[in-house]
Amino acid sequence: MHIVVCVKQVPDTKIIKINPKTNTLDRRSAPAILNPYDAHAVQEAVKIKKMIGEGTISVLSMGPPQATAVIKKSIEIGADRGYLISDRAFAGADTLATSYALSKALERISKEQQIDLVICGLHAIDGDTGQVGPGIARRMDIPPITNVIEVTEFNEKEKTVLLKRKIANGYQLIEAQYPCLLTVGKEINEIEYSPMPNMIKAARYEPIIWTVNDLENVDRPQLGLKGSPTIVGKMFTPPKPEGGMKLDGNADEQVAQLIALLEDKKELLFANH
Repeated sequence: MHIVVCVKQVPDTKIIKINPKTNTLDRRSAPAILNPYDAHAVQEAVKIKKMIGEGTISVLSMGPPQATAVIKKSIEIGADRGYLISDRAFAGADTLATSYALSKALERISKEQQIDLVICGLHAIDGDTGQVGPGIARRMDIPPITNVIEVTEFNEKEKTVLLKRKIANGYQLIEAQYPCLLTVGKEINEIEYSPMPNMIKAARYEPIIWTVNDLENVDRPQLGLKGSPTIVGKMFTPPKPEGGMKLDGNADEQVAQLIALLEDKKELLFANH
C-alpha cells in the first residue's frame, strides 16, 4: 500500500493581517505552518498504514524552498518520505494550476512506486476553496471522495475501501475502488504526539526537491500565473459588528422598547422595498 498525502505550507490565519494599501494578505505578518487539515490527512495515512500492517507514506508539496519545513513536520507525524516541487514556474498558481502541477509530480512518483491512495486536507486555511484535491483526482482519472470523516476498512483482495463521509443532512457510507483520492476533515482523527524517533528522523531528513525540469510532459502554459484563470478583484477586512442597544427599566418597559424597535425596523424594511 502506497499512500501519498498532499500538504501545503500556509500562513497562520489566526495571526495574519491584510495590507490596507494593497488589500492582499501580508504573509510576513504570520508564521508559516503546516495546513491543519493536511496534518490530519498525514495522521490518517499513518492510521491506515497501521490498520493494514504495512505500506509507505509519501508526502508531496508545492512551494518555495522553505516549504521543506512542512514536509519535515509530516515526517515527524509519521510519513516515510517527502517530495517538494519548487520552481518560479509554479509561482502565482491558483487551484487549477496547482492541481495540474501536483498531478504531474504524482505521475513521476507513481513511476517509482504505484500509488494506491491519495489523501488531501479538506481545504487550505488560506484559500478555503477545497478545489485542489478533486482537481488532482480529475487529472489522475481516479474517483474523489470528499469530506471523509472515517476510514472503516480496506479489502486488499478486492482493492476496495469503506468510508464514511459527511454531507449536509447526515452521513454517507461509501465503498470505493482504489486507487482513489480522499479529502478529509478534522473530525477524522486526533493528531498524536510524535515519538522521539520520528522527531529525530524529521530533524535529519532532507526532502526530495524537483524543479519543473524534473517532471515529464509538462504543458508549461498550464503552470503558475499563466495557467491560472482566477482573478481576485479585491480583498478586505470586514467591518467589525456594531454594539447592540441596551434596554433600560423593568421587564415590562424593556418589552415595550423592544416592540418599538422591531416596528421601526419593519417600517424601514418595507420603505426600502
